[in-house]
Amino acid sequence: MKQESILLVDDERGILDILEMLLNKEGFRYIHKAKTGQEAIKAVQSTQFDLIVLDVMLPDIDGFRLCGQIRAITQAPILFLTARSGDLDMLTGFGIGGDDYISKPFNPLEVIARIRAHLRRQEAYRQGVSSERTVWDYGVLRIDKDEGRIVVNGQDVHPTAKEFELLIFFCSHPNRIFTASQLYERVWQEDFLGDDKTVVMHISRLRRKMEADPKNPEIIVNMRGIGYKFIPPGGRGQV
Repeated sequence: MKQESILLVDDERGILDILEMLLNKEGFRYIHKAKTGQEAIKAVQSTQFDLIVLDVMLPDIDGFRLCGQIRAITQAPILFLTARSGDLDMLTGFGIGGDDYISKPFNPLEVIARIRAHLRRQEAYRQGVSSERTVWDYGVLRIDKDEGRIVVNGQDVHPTAKEFELLIFFCSHPNRIFTASQLYERVWQEDFLGDDKTVVMHISRLRRKMEADPKNPEIIVNMRGIGYKFIPPGGRGQV
């Protein structure tokens, strides 16, 4: 039995039951279900989950607002599962801290596949951490891979898991230009299907957390018509 702990949040019992059944068949043993935002918050406060599947339309709170509250407690991957499939809703989901967005109606097997993919990447990332400390210290910006910390001007900022993976990739490849499709395939480890909104939103969120002026970035810069490049502040590097 897999040891990962998963929280399913949806007000439709049928969806909760079928996802739980399929996860159990996949060997996942620790499944917690919540039908309201209040139940979800209580669960997150009392249990350390490895992944959260979150509906947007809940009876007591908007799922986007709930995501913000959850993000203050845990950096576990959050997969939105919702009937709200518009571009604005998707961008809002990524902007508030979500890691994936699946529209209803959905194929339950696709949801399970995405859950497994996120958990697999999380485990691969943890297993791949070097026994030696890996720290990038640029003075105003310090990234500690082992501790999962980003410090900007002496203050801790709090990235999501995917934001942190993206930043680590940039730090490992300074001053190199990557297209959105290359970043998606290297960091998300999935085939790029032509929609770069996911990459754009994660870069935008990183800029808001790191850049002195996010509208005029100097660290993660956009090479117009080419891609993105990470420019180490002050020209310093790994320690």
